[in-house]
Amino acid sequence: MMCRSPFDVYRYVSDNALPGTRNHTQECVQPAKGPIHPFKAMQSKSYPSAGLLLCAPFFCRRSPPRPIGRRCLNEKDVARFLSHLAVERKVAASTQNQALCALVFLYRHVLEKELGQFEGMVFAKRRRKLPEVFTREEVEKIMSNLSGVSWLTAALMYGAGLRLGECVRLRVADLDFGNRRLMVRDGKGGKDRITMLPQQLIKPLKDHLTVVHRTYRQDIESGRCNVYLPGALARKYPQAHKSWDWQYVFPSAKYSIDPRSGAERRHHIHRYTVQRAIRIAVKKSHIPKHASSHTLRHSFATHLIESGYDIRTVQELLGHKDVRTTQIYTHVLNTGGVGVASPFDKL
Repeated sequence: MMCRSPFDVYRYVSDNALPGTRNHTQECVQPAKGPIHPFKAMQSKSYPSAGLLLCAPFFCRRSPPRPIGRRCLNEKDVARFLSHLAVERKVAASTQNQALCALVFLYRHVLEKELGQFEGMVFAKRRRKLPEVFTREEVEKIMSNLSGVSWLTAALMYGAGLRLGECVRLRVADLDFGNRRLMVRDGKGGKDRITMLPQQLIKPLKDHLTVVHRTYRQDIESGRCNVYLPGALARKYPQAHKSWDWQYVFPSAKYSIDPRSGAERRHHIHRYTVQRAIRIAVKKSHIPKHASSHTLRHSFATHLIESGYDIRTVQELLGHKDVRTTQIYTHVLNTGGVGVASPFDKL
C-alpha cells in the first residue's frame, strides 16, 4: 500500500490487523481478546487512533512515497519521526511519549515486529511547571457559583484533596461519618489511602445519600439494580451488586451499557459533567487563571502547608509515593513574594 494520504497508515492498520486487534477505535466498546488483552480499553482507543493519526502525515510527506508495512518502516523512521515532533513541532514530552507508545503498539500487535534501539533520537525536554493554585477567596467565589452534585464534588476535591476520578468513583461504604474520614480505593497507582472528611460536608452528604437511596430502592423494586464491582468480586459475591454499600455516591441519572460485560448498569456520573460545571463556575467568578477541577486539589495541599501542617501529613493525604512530589507546593508558597518580601516594598 502506498502512503499518499494522512489516513493511509491508519487504514493499513485497520485492514491488516491481527485477529483481536482490528477496529482499535472501538476497543472501548468491545475490548479485544488476545494480543492487546493487557492494555486497558482507554489505552487501546487512544494509542492507535490519536497516536497513529499524529504520525501518519509525517510519513506521507516522504518523497517519493514508499509502501508501508512490516519491512519498510524501521527504527530509523520511528526515531526520525519522534525527533521531528521534538525539534520542529515542539511538542511536550508527554505528547512525544504517547506517539512512541502508539508506534510500539502498532509494531508489536499489528505488524508483529519488535522495535530496536532509537539511535540519534532527540527527546523533548520535560518542562518543570508549578501548579496553579486558588486563593481561599477564589475558592469561595467558585463554590458560590456551583450547586447540587457539582458543588458537592468540588467541595470534596478541595476539602479532602481528591482527584476527579477518585471523587466520582466513591462508594457509599467509603464514607465514614463517625470517624470523619474517607477511604480512597484503587487510586492512582492502584493504591488505597485514607483522607479527611470535612465536618461541614457531613450533613450535605447525608442529605444527598437520602436522595440516592430513593433511586436505589426504585432500582431494587424494578429489578435493575446492578452496580459494577471491581476485580473478581462479582464472582466471589454474586449478590453484592445489589448491596447499598457498593452503590456509587454520585450515580448517573440514567442507565448505560457496560462495555466490559454488556450488562445494563447505573454507572457513576461522568467526569466531564463535573469538569464543565467547574470551568463555568471559574468563568463566572472572573478568575483569570488557567484552572481546572484538579486546581482544587492543588489548592487543598497548598493551603494545608500554608496553615503549618507537616509535609509528610500532606503527602499521606494526597497519596503521593515520593515526598518530592508534595514539595512542589512549598515552591508555590515561596513564589510571587509570598515567602520572601520584595525590597521594593521597603523603599
